[in-house]
Amino acid sequence: MHQDHMTGHGGGAARRQFLTLATGAATAAGLGAVAACGTGDTGGAKGGGAEAAKTPAATSPGGFDVKAENARPGNADWHVTEAGPARAIEGFADKVSVLPGEAFGLHVSTTAPRFTVSAYRMGWYGGARARLVWRSEALPGVRQPEYTLDAATRMVSARWPRTTTVDTKGWPEGCYLLRLDAQGGEGRRFVPVTVRSAAAAGRTVVVNAVATWQAYNRWGGYSSYDGPSGGYSSRSLAVSFDRPYEYDDGAGLFLVYEAPLLALAERLGIPLAYATTTDVAREKRLLEGAAAVLSLGHDEYWSPEQRAHFTAARDAGTNIAILGANCCYRRIRLEPSDLGPDRTVVCYKTSYDQDPGHRRGHPATTDFRSAPGADPESSLLGVIYDGYPVDAPYVVTNPGHWLFEGTGVEAGERFAHLVGVEYDKVDTGFPTPRPIEILAHSPVVCEGRPSHADTAYHTAPSGAGVFATGTMRWVEALDATGDGSSGANHGLDAKAGALTTRVTENLLRAFAAGPAGRTHPARDNLKTVYG
Repeated sequence: MHQDHMTGHGGGAARRQFLTLATGAATAAGLGAVAACGTGDTGGAKGGGAEAAKTPAATSPGGFDVKAENARPGNADWHVTEAGPARAIEGFADKVSVLPGEAFGLHVSTTAPRFTVSAYRMGWYGGARARLVWRSEALPGVRQPEYTLDAATRMVSARWPRTTTVDTKGWPEGCYLLRLDAQGGEGRRFVPVTVRSAAAAGRTVVVNAVATWQAYNRWGGYSSYDGPSGGYSSRSLAVSFDRPYEYDDGAGLFLVYEAPLLALAERLGIPLAYATTTDVAREKRLLEGAAAVLSLGHDEYWSPEQRAHFTAARDAGTNIAILGANCCYRRIRLEPSDLGPDRTVVCYKTSYDQDPGHRRGHPATTDFRSAPGADPESSLLGVIYDGYPVDAPYVVTNPGHWLFEGTGVEAGERFAHLVGVEYDKVDTGFPTPRPIEILAHSPVVCEGRPSHADTAYHTAPSGAGVFATGTMRWVEALDATGDGSSGANHGLDAKAGALTTRVTENLLRAFAAGPAGRTHPARDNLKTVYG
């Protein structure tokens, strides 16, 4: 998201309102005026009393077998239905991700005398969306100390002693939500953790956008957008993974922007691998040989290393799908915390000249398209972020495209509310790879400024296909049902749900088969669409 939406246009309160617009979540409601639209940026074994997992991971000669895993019975009771009072129970993991069989620490604070931890692997499972892999015995509850605030960066950290150690022996690879259940008191909260894949060769990589989750995390009163005053100037210049997620009962941005896509991909049974943005940044060879890599619904904060590794994968023939908008927008630096490496997300934005790391020679932690070192995201994505906030119909331009196969769409067909709350477009004023094909060209008006949101597909010399939805609501729409009159999912209806589901199925199957540009080369239509 652009900093000009934080400066002079409602500040951080506006960005919290962005969360309301983007997700409709009650936890973010009523927190400020809507910001202005714009594009320029000035801105196993037991551990800690835990019971061993009952079932081993399903494997196949090619690695993790997602079909076998999702054939197991699911547990539809994984949701947090009674969160309880604000600080009834909450926690965080001291590792964002672990390899199967590795242990991690849980740091939990609760007002209850005892609590349990239940590890749910998120997926499809016949529609249940989760499977209970492990549950702890009852553990003693402790109310942990208040957070600390770094004076220089306004970074909030919860310096809590480790409560328990969780051993992931027998846990399959995948995306997990640990549910903390207070006993003898009210309260439930989630703690996300990824059991990552050691290699991705031949697989489609689901990447959890944890740096972006953390940037929006306002636990302790501060995020990368504002502080307690609601103003941009009081924002954190660095944010820490050493704290719970305040948003969505502790799940961060996973449930709205990632879980629907994960469920669809696992239902299809295509070979999957799992990673976080920090893993991709750290592990130079993680994406080596991958069939495809998926950036999900809100993946805004990238390190230069992550971008370099995505680009290298594309140049080696790995397909890339951008299933949101405002992707690869902020340039960050990952630094250690007291608990381990890569647990601090540094992003000074417009104050990059005050960043000690930049003064030592690191790239400026401002936006990729901004000086110094401007490198617009469009050179990788094909599209570029154009503004916020909008709510507009999605308009099909190229109904004969292979991605629309089986949808029955016609030219000019509209899908209400599918464009929002942020959007991207093809803009040849920025570096734009060619050939590039626009599939949908949707008129929008953003704070009085007419523009378009574009769904685009381009192919690289390596044969890789790169797809970008151009709207932040794509993943959310996968779950849309009914006629939209309830207001759920921003009024998205079953028509939008059917479209996005079928297009995404076509995309995932084609991308899993190898370099999509070899079988589905892009046919440039920019002149036809834009004149």
